[in-house]
Amino acid sequence: MDGLLVANEIKKRKWLYPLIRKGKFYHWRSAISYVYLLFFFAGPFLRINGQPLLLLDFIDRQFVIAGQVFWPQDIFLFVLASLVFFVCVVLFTIAFGRIFCGWICPQTIFMELVFRKIEVWIEGSPAKAKKLDAGPWTREKVLKKGSKHTLFILISFLISNTFLAYIIGSGGLIKIITEPVALHWAGFLSIWVFTLVFYIIYSRVREQVCTLFCPYGRLQGVMIDKHTLVVAYNDVRGEPRGKLDRKADPLIKTKGDCVDCGLCVDVCPTGIDIRKGTQLECINCTACIDVCDEVMIKIDKPKNLIGFFSENMIHKQEKPAFTGRMMGYAGVIVTLMTVLCYFIFSRGDMDLTVLRSAGMLYQEQPGHYISNIYNAEIINKSNTGRDISIVPADPLVKIKYIQAPGKIGAGASAKTMFFLFIPEKDIHTEKTDLKINLVFNKQIIQTISTTFVGPSND
Repeated sequence: MDGLLVANEIKKRKWLYPLIRKGKFYHWRSAISYVYLLFFFAGPFLRINGQPLLLLDFIDRQFVIAGQVFWPQDIFLFVLASLVFFVCVVLFTIAFGRIFCGWICPQTIFMELVFRKIEVWIEGSPAKAKKLDAGPWTREKVLKKGSKHTLFILISFLISNTFLAYIIGSGGLIKIITEPVALHWAGFLSIWVFTLVFYIIYSRVREQVCTLFCPYGRLQGVMIDKHTLVVAYNDVRGEPRGKLDRKADPLIKTKGDCVDCGLCVDVCPTGIDIRKGTQLECINCTACIDVCDEVMIKIDKPKNLIGFFSENMIHKQEKPAFTGRMMGYAGVIVTLMTVLCYFIFSRGDMDLTVLRSAGMLYQEQPGHYISNIYNAEIINKSNTGRDISIVPADPLVKIKYIQAPGKIGAGASAKTMFFLFIPEKDIHTEKTDLKINLVFNKQIIQTISTTFVGPSND
C-alpha cells in the first residue's frame, strides 16, 4: 500500500490519503519551496570567491560557509554558531510554534511539494489512489505503481548526489560520475546507500519522520505557552459545531460556525483533527487553514475559523504579545550573534602563536648580543599552501631559525623554533617588549607581541 502511515486507536497502522487544496498559504509554501529547491540543487556548484556556497567536508576536515573556509582550529566558532542556532530555534518556537516544520523543513518540502505532487499526478485524487491500492494488481495498477516508484527512485538518486556534493564537493562528485567506479567505490556505494535511505523515507516512512523520529516535535510541548502563535481552531467561535441549516433563524444562534465538514482532517498530512487542540503531530503546514477558509467563503462566514492564534487570543481576546520570556531569549541571541560576528570578521587567514621556551634564561652570544629561544606554531586557515616567514618588527633584532616553518599546506599547521638576538647595549630592563611579524609574499599579515629576557644595563 501507498500513502501516509499512522497509528490508529487500536494500534494498527492505516494509510492516509490527504486531500490537496490550493489556497493562499499553499501558494506561499510552494513559492518558498521552489526557492529552497533551486538553492539546494544549485548550492554545491555556486561559488563565492572561488569557494563553494556550502561545504561540510568531514573527511578532509574542511568546512566552507558562504565562501568562508573554516578548519578544525575554528571549532569554537562552530560551537558558538550552534548555540546561536539552538537559541534561535527556541525563540522561534516560543513565538510561532512548529512553523519551521511545515514551511522550511527539507522533509516536508520534499514530501508534500515534490513526492506528493508526483503521486497525485500519477495516481489521481485521494479517492482514486485509495481505490487503486485496494484493488487487484491489474495492468493499470502495475503501470501506475511502477511509474511512481521509478520516479521516486530517480529523484532520491538526484537528492543523494546533491547531498553527497555538500560533503565531498562538486569536484569530488563529478570525479565519481566520470571516472571508473573502481577508483571511487566508497563514493559510489555512498550514493546508492543515500538513495535507498531517501527512497524508503519518502515512499514508506514519510510523515513518521515528523511524528516519531524528529525530536523537535516532542520538544515543542515544553517550549510553547499560552502566548505562542500556532495553527489553531477557534473553538469559541466554532462550537457547538453542526451541519449548516439555512432554514434556521439567523438571529437565533444555536450553533457555531464550524459545519463539521471534516475537510480540515482530510487535508492534514499527519491525519490529526486540529479541532482537538494543539498536538505533537501538527507541523503548522496551514493546509487546514486554506480548506476551512474555502468553506467559510462558501457559507458566507468570516474566514480564519482556523488560523494563527495563541490560546490567549482565542479565550481572552488578547493581541499577540512579545513577552518577557521572548525578550530574554532575544537578548541572548543578540549577545551571541555580536560575539560570533566579531570573531568571524576579525578572523585572519593565518594564526601565529609565539612562546618563549619555558625555563630557559637568556644566552650571551659573540659580538655582544643577547639571545632568547622561542617556540612558535603557525596555522594556515586559507585554502592554499603558503611560504611563511617570521620577521622581527625591529630591524636591530636578528632571527636565527633552528627549525624553519617553510611551506604550510592549506588548513595545516607547522611548528618552528628560533633564536632572537638583541645587541646588549639596547637592553635596558630585564624584560623587553618585542613585536614579531608574520610575513607572506613580502606582506605583513599578522603582528604579535612577546617578551625578551636579558640583563638589566641600567
